[in-house]
Amino acid sequence: MVESRHSGAVAVADGSADLVFAAGDVERPVYPRSAIKAMQALPLVESGAADRFGLGAEELALACASHNAEPGHVATATNMLTRAGLDLAALKCGAHWPIHQPSGQALARSGGQASALHNNCSGKHCGFLCAACAMGAETSNYAEASHPVQREVKAAIESLTGEALSQDVCAVDGCSVPTWALPLGALARGFARFGTGEGLPSGRARAAARLRAACAQQPWHVAGTGRFCTELMRTCGERTFVKTGAEGVACAALPTLGLGIAVKCDDGAGRAAEVMLAAAIVRCLNSDADSAALARYVRPTTRNWNGIEVGSLRPTAAIES
Repeated sequence: MVESRHSGAVAVADGSADLVFAAGDVERPVYPRSAIKAMQALPLVESGAADRFGLGAEELALACASHNAEPGHVATATNMLTRAGLDLAALKCGAHWPIHQPSGQALARSGGQASALHNNCSGKHCGFLCAACAMGAETSNYAEASHPVQREVKAAIESLTGEALSQDVCAVDGCSVPTWALPLGALARGFARFGTGEGLPSGRARAAARLRAACAQQPWHVAGTGRFCTELMRTCGERTFVKTGAEGVACAALPTLGLGIAVKCDDGAGRAAEVMLAAAIVRCLNSDADSAALARYVRPTTRNWNGIEVGSLRPTAAIES
């Protein structure tokens, strides 16, 4: 018996803007939010900040992350600030308790308080601050759309997606930086280009490749223990870059195939977006070995508090066939 249903859309595109596969309304603009953190991290590399401050794979992966705020994530974010000569007070992302429940419990037991470093977006914000320092820009207003870093972020997104981002599609994301609404088809095209560098200036293509390599090398820093993005990238390695975002948006780049994927679950359910994205990835990879390796993401089981399997999720035939 089907107990719940989620509707949405999926787009698969190549770097030349051709849709390879589409289901649902892929022209309706959606806010990609955290799904495009890797695009937002491009100025960190292009500005020279990554080299100036000696940022390695862990730091670059964290700049693309929606992390759990496990101790290692917090330590890496702190290190990024320290290298730029900044501290916690510089972060404008706001504070929330760690997504990773054991880490939050440990923090509370120790008498600690949640800070901006525990915000799942702190790595991205540390990246913005490092870029601002490298550019010689003011750091106090780095989250504002008019700031040089955010202007560079906007230009990078436009370059990858081929979309002109006007002010009337700009909103404020949960971590207080601008988020720009884009059609799913454009997002898929952007991730195809992020995966291959097709149509990008050489410096931007190299920056994208460096960020992809960092995330493939350090997938735990992109999300954390037990998280979808981390586990799927561990399974696929450099063949797949994956990033989820709030409100049921998720994206992927398949560099070896030259494809990008973007999905949107209409009701904002992350659990459905993950299934949709995994199913689209399996469809594109089109191999029995990958289908078997990724089956637990395409059809995840649901268990109760006693660990008993009580149900499962599955994608519609429109995505799988």
